[in-house]
Order: sequence, then C-alpha cells, then structure tokens
Amino acid sequence: MLMPKRVKYRKPHSQPRIKGPAKRGTTIAFGEYGLKALDPKWITARQIESCRVTIGRYLKKGGKLWTRIFPDKAITKHPAETRMGKGKGAPEYWAAVVKPGRILFEIEGVPEREAQKALDAASYKLPIRTKFVSREHV
Repeated sequence: MLMPKRVKYRKPHSQPRIKGPAKRGTTIAFGEYGLKALDPKWITARQIESCRVTIGRYLKKGGKLWTRIFPDKAITKHPAETRMGKGKGAPEYWAAVVKPGRILFEIEGVPEREAQKALDAASYKLPIRTKFVSREHV
C-alpha cells in the first residue's frame, strides 16, 4: 500500500472542496498511453493499488507502467458511536487529491488496443470518470 514514509503533520486540515482544473501533471510525460481524470475526487491508496494490479494483469511482462499520483493526504475519522468533541479523529487512510485533467497512469510497450483494455479495466476501480489518452492526442 502506498503511503508517505514521514509527514510533517500527522493530521492535516481537510479540504471540503477540490476547486479548479489540475495545474500540473496534465500531459503524458513517460509512456505512450495514459488515463486522464475528468472529475475532482480523493483517490485512496487502496484504489490506486487495485488499479496497479489490474493494469499489471493486462500488461503481463510486456509493457511498463507509471503511477503519476501518490496518496500523501491523511484522512481522519472518529470511531463509530463517539460523542461530539474530544478533538480530531485518528488517521484512517491515505488519499491522493485528484483534479480534472490529471494523468493518473501511463503505459508503454504494448499495442494501443491492449493499453486501452488495461486502462478501461483500471477505470472501473476508480470513483471518478476517466478518459483514455495517447501521446498524439494530448
């Protein structure tokens, strides 16, 4: 599971809204094909890992995969049936803040149809709408 080795603050302030398009990470930098986010959302470390495993199954040993997002935001929660107050809850899981236009995954070394199948399968694991893009289209 992806998570930071160390963080400056264990419990960061929450962001109620993810506003605006992505400012960086919007072009394909490493591979030939990519999966682009179309909605703003937090994507958990479990969802990223699930996508990585799914894409790996399609690639077998033929292609190379790059994960362009990293879960560096701690999401906290109070235990169930706890009264109000008593401070902020303990960190529950790690998430990556994804804005529209961000490239999530990149693939290289496989034909376009194989890449599209792999990234489509991975998109089912994500809570956002995504789009398959190639280096020529970006």
